Amino acid sequence: MGDFDVKEDENAVRLRIDMPGLGNEQVKVWVEQNTLVIRGEGEKEADEEDDGEMTYTSKIDLPPKVCELDQMKAEMKKGVLRVIVPKVKGEERSDVLHVKVE
Repeated sequence: MGDFDVKEDENAVRLRIDMPGLGNEQVKVWVEQNTLVIRGEGEKEADEEDDGEMTYTSKIDLPPKVCELDQMKAEMKKGVLRVIVPKVKGEERSDVLHVKVE
């Protein structure tokens, strides 16, 4: 559990995380100080060697002032979590200073 891919393009950071056996009610996604935190907890299948709970936690640092954290979306389907973090458009970024050329 926990194989994941991160892809970034000019519009967003996209994550795909394999979390087999977990449903959307067992997965939590939040941001703390520009760090994306993903946590999944659930019961292991009866046929697995170690009975009990399975837990997955991952932390991914996001570039400050580049991502629109309030526009973030997450979807859990068939044991795969997809998270999309949109980026601020270049002209809207507060850390970019445009200098007029005379």
